[in-house]
Amino acid sequence: MKAIRVYEFGPPEVMKLEELPDLWPGPGELVVRVKAAGVNPVDTYIRTGAYSRKPPLPYTPGTDGAGLVETTSQDVSRVETGERVYLSGSLTGTYAEQALCEESQVHHLPDGLTFAEGAAVNVPYSTAYRALFQLARSRPGETVLVHGATGGVGLASVQLARAAGLTIVATGGTDKGRTLLSEQGAHFILDHTNPNHLDEIDHLTDGGGVDVIVEMLANVNLDRDLQALARRGRVVVVGSRGRVEIDPRNIMARDAAVLGMLLFNTPDADMASIQAGLAAGLENGTLRPVVGREIPLAEASRAHHEVMAPGAYGKIVLVP
Repeated sequence: MKAIRVYEFGPPEVMKLEELPDLWPGPGELVVRVKAAGVNPVDTYIRTGAYSRKPPLPYTPGTDGAGLVETTSQDVSRVETGERVYLSGSLTGTYAEQALCEESQVHHLPDGLTFAEGAAVNVPYSTAYRALFQLARSRPGETVLVHGATGGVGLASVQLARAAGLTIVATGGTDKGRTLLSEQGAHFILDHTNPNHLDEIDHLTDGGGVDVIVEMLANVNLDRDLQALARRGRVVVVGSRGRVEIDPRNIMARDAAVLGMLLFNTPDADMASIQAGLAAGLENGTLRPVVGREIPLAEASRAHHEVMAPGAYGKIVLVP
């Protein structure tokens, strides 16, 4: 099989396509023939070696993917050979033609979804679900600001919030992205390239502020976020690329909370709950990933450059 391999941490160009032996499952394992692999910003952080989790070298990147169950061990009973599945992790990495998985890492992919869409489920939707419901404890009727909403986690947040009865304020940096947010059901859409865009929050909320903020770039936005919060509001920091200076009095005056998260810290029981919620949304059609670009597996380095560029539009996936 072909797979991307990383022998040293560094820039995107350290990823190389190689030919490796085919995979075979051990007890409780199965092999998935990968039809698409999701590219997440966290993949790039891990590749640099600067992330809190460092895989042993060499390794194959990627957590997300979708494909067909190719081979199973005898004690695997929840999925069958030939079944369409999406992955919530693997033992060997998903930037490859095959991925070795534990049974708990594979989930049924509804017939109405493409493999590329299936590869866009796990990290974006799990992150959004945990931020909105397990950490911020969002409730129907509340208002949520999704800051930088045109990427994978942002669009997942919009879809999940809409299905749960929240009022959504979403920001995007391009006309194309803001049109997408309207199509996805955001109630109010702001242009975050305007340095004063959060001044509109006061008008949109009749001076009350937003109850929840899902923040993708805290090093840029957090200080202003705190001024846009309602009393007892919550900010969940999903992404940050540096340090930020804030005024803690903006938290104190609102009895507010700033919550940080890494998806990899999620307890097993919480992750099982997330997957159950996502499965229901994928089955009933309230959740549908938006795939912005499909890039050949051999061009993984280009995908890593593009996923970190401004102007996100949906999910980037690699196609073996």
